[in-house]
Amino acid sequence: MATTAAHFEEERDFAFPQREAAFFYGLFLRGHSVEQLRRDITVPRDVVQKWSRDRHMLPQQRALLDRVLEYRHRVLAIFDSLVDSEAIYRMVQ
Repeated sequence: MATTAAHFEEERDFAFPQREAAFFYGLFLRGHSVEQLRRDITVPRDVVQKWSRDRHMLPQQRALLDRVLEYRHRVLAIFDSLVDSEAIYRMVQ
């Protein structure tokens, strides 16, 4: 039962990357640096390398970390498209 609940929670956490991207986009609209926000969204390369070197990690943990990386890439892609749309909108005005 606990495994099912944990799995449901995990699925819910990864279900809406657009919400997280919208949160970061709101910060961008309030004047935060787009480059700093991109750094906040991505998982730093040294962290990914550390995860890759960890030999004690269980297969389930590796799978979860792969999902985290995929999710963060999706959030960044959505965020970038919002920022690009804003730039185009400003050019048209």
